[in-house]
Amino acid sequence: MSGPADPTQVKALAQQQEHFAAEGYVVLPNVLSPAQCGLLSEQIKQDIDPLVGPAEFEADVGYPGAPSNRAAPGGTTPRRLLHAYARSEELKALATEPQVTQTLATLLHGPVLLSQCHHNCVMTKHPGYSSATLWHQDVRYWSFAKPELVSAWFALGPEIRENGALQVIPRTHLLDVEASRLDEKLFLRPELAENQALIQRAKVVELSPGDVLLFHCRLFHAAGRNSSEAVKLSAVFTYHGGDNRAEAGTRSDRLPSIGVTGGETNQK
Repeated sequence: MSGPADPTQVKALAQQQEHFAAEGYVVLPNVLSPAQCGLLSEQIKQDIDPLVGPAEFEADVGYPGAPSNRAAPGGTTPRRLLHAYARSEELKALATEPQVTQTLATLLHGPVLLSQCHHNCVMTKHPGYSSATLWHQDVRYWSFAKPELVSAWFALGPEIRENGALQVIPRTHLLDVEASRLDEKLFLRPELAENQALIQRAKVVELSPGDVLLFHCRLFHAAGRNSSEAVKLSAVFTYHGGDNRAEAGTRSDRLPSIGVTGGETNQK
């Protein structure tokens, strides 16, 4: 893939790459227009009620604040709509958005593929029955040759602390955290002083509609509950380089990855 000819774009890509390498994340502002956000939000709401599966429910994950089971009040609240890439042409276009894939090619140093096995979803954080996600690294359940994947979080509406915006701990993608600092579900153990020191460095990544957050799979992140009165919708996709294959026979290898920039082929 050839780089952009515009010097302003070249400079912007270099700055984004520098920030991502140092901090583990970067925000791309105003990637989507208000009209695009509105169209996608309306389409997603039609898939929520009545629910178009496959979906994961809040009651399934057992996170803090989630209903205890599907029979409990709020037990059928969806947490995320799965297989987003295959759901509609509009979501497929979102996953291959040119500004995002061009930036990803810079961050991953070459051809980019979208994983259909990880994220590839629409997060739906509902008032009242949404759960909180504790501090974790996404790569904890992923199996690739290299732990070098990047997720793109598309904000379709405002994302602030009150409605459960993502929180990150900058620079933790560079750390090797000992297993003893994690609980049995591989979340950071908050009672440990060394983990508390990390958590105190956390930042809430507030986003405007149309912004995109790119973050490294080793970056520790978390999210609170939605205490607002509106459902928060975020599309999330995960990408890897063309030379970074999923390990055969693992969860990461269930579906083929899809090439989203020029020059690469799909993987299985």
